[in-house]
Amino acid sequence: MENSIERIPEPKPVNYQRSVTFDDALSMTKFGKFNYILIIISGTILTSVLLETLGISYVIPVAECDLLLTTKEKGVLSAVAFAGIIASSHLWGFLADTRGRKKVIVPTLFLTFAATFLSSFTSNFWVLTALRFFAGFFISGSSATIYAYLGEFHNKRNGSRAIMGASFVFGVGCLLLPGIAFSIINQEWEFTIPYLDIVYRPWRLFLVVCGLPNLVCAFTLLKFPESPKFVFNQGKLDKAIETIQWMHKLNTSGKETRLQIAAILDETEARQTKERRNEISNTKGFCALMRLVWDQTAPLFMSPYLNKTTIICVLQFGIYLSSNGLYMFFPDILNRVAEVQERGSNKTTICNAVYATQLYVLTEGANVTEKLPDCNQKLDIMAYEHSFMLELMYALGFAVIGLIINAVGKLPILVFVFFCCGLSGIFITFIDIPLLAVWLYVILLTCGYCINVVNAVTVDLFPTNLRAMAVCISLMFGRLGSVVGANIVGLLLDTQCELTFWISGVSLVFCGILSFFIPNIYKRHPSGPRVSVSSDISTR
Repeated sequence: MENSIERIPEPKPVNYQRSVTFDDALSMTKFGKFNYILIIISGTILTSVLLETLGISYVIPVAECDLLLTTKEKGVLSAVAFAGIIASSHLWGFLADTRGRKKVIVPTLFLTFAATFLSSFTSNFWVLTALRFFAGFFISGSSATIYAYLGEFHNKRNGSRAIMGASFVFGVGCLLLPGIAFSIINQEWEFTIPYLDIVYRPWRLFLVVCGLPNLVCAFTLLKFPESPKFVFNQGKLDKAIETIQWMHKLNTSGKETRLQIAAILDETEARQTKERRNEISNTKGFCALMRLVWDQTAPLFMSPYLNKTTIICVLQFGIYLSSNGLYMFFPDILNRVAEVQERGSNKTTICNAVYATQLYVLTEGANVTEKLPDCNQKLDIMAYEHSFMLELMYALGFAVIGLIINAVGKLPILVFVFFCCGLSGIFITFIDIPLLAVWLYVILLTCGYCINVVNAVTVDLFPTNLRAMAVCISLMFGRLGSVVGANIVGLLLDTQCELTFWISGVSLVFCGILSFFIPNIYKRHPSGPRVSVSSDISTR
């Protein structure tokens, strides 16, 4: 039997009997099936964040009858998921950097689905609020950690491209949100669940559907290994090499013999992580745990990382301030513009349309409250159309950025997007052609392109032992920007509409200027292979 096996011709062995850097080792795995699957999963997880945080905006208008919602309570439901994200960002960043990426991502995906599923069966406002808070609390763990997890399976050349690839999947996934909402919420069926004393209507099913991507991704990732970079920095060299060999086998479909690596060079950041490994594993007690949390966070706000942390946090705050804060009022403002046009006024600014409809909207709000049992259970088709167009622009934009980010670098992309969106926000206050003003509004909201570019910058700026925490902290500031932005718009829109858009526009222009001060932002990864031992790395 052994002789017959020896006579079978075998592929040329892929043998590198020498020490290589971790980046070189990842290059040896080639870019193939494994990378594409992981990019799709990562993009789907990012999509689930949108479904959990913004999907509720489709539910609130049609659930006010079942839940007897006041305007104030609608605002609470809109923001509570972001509050959960802000509250947990620090925790998940610490756990991801100390316990493992996968150990955070998979459990939080399961828990997010559980909270979302349960929220579809409640008829009590405070119970729903608590469950939506926990949905945001748990989704924060997977949404921020997935950037580090994805990036650490790719070499430096393909890391940013992989993140932007996931962003493209995210953009495509976001296109499904208006379609899913339209196909489910606008149905007319209902049935009663006796023991729970609730009427199960389409909006409840919509909540469950929004949570399904979490469940699917969680089950899929059970088959995936822990990040090889994290495992290597934990001192588990054999396990890291085993993961790299598994990636190579999957990418080459088993057509090449087992990848042989003698050793991986012990990089500086790996040595620093190993020094803390025993301390973390032996940690017991609440005070000791809090001390570790502090030790994990404090370096981000000290030299040499303070400057980097400050810049990325300010950038994310400014992006979310506009992309989420103004987005929450997008349908309302467009409805006001359409109403003014129906009155025969075809030459007006957006802010004049807001002022002209202020009294009418307040009066209508009072009437709707008085006739709560007769409120509408459907959404107008215009809300879906405008949302779809915005998400389509995001999908196309992420695709373009993913193709050019290695060629042009991150700085030109950041500056171009920040200035275009910022100036659009400022020009909105002067344009008296409604259609043009609406398109400027849409362009303003596309500043969200920069979220994932800044995340890619963050992955490059920080070492492995601080990377997930840095992403989580920066996104925490971003979500804080969402809360602040929404409250600014709500406070100023009806009385100081122009100031609302000026704040947004100027803040984005400032972010564009601040981008020039990001450390090492002028460096670009070469377009060719980084090492000669790698080959056939996809450029798509």
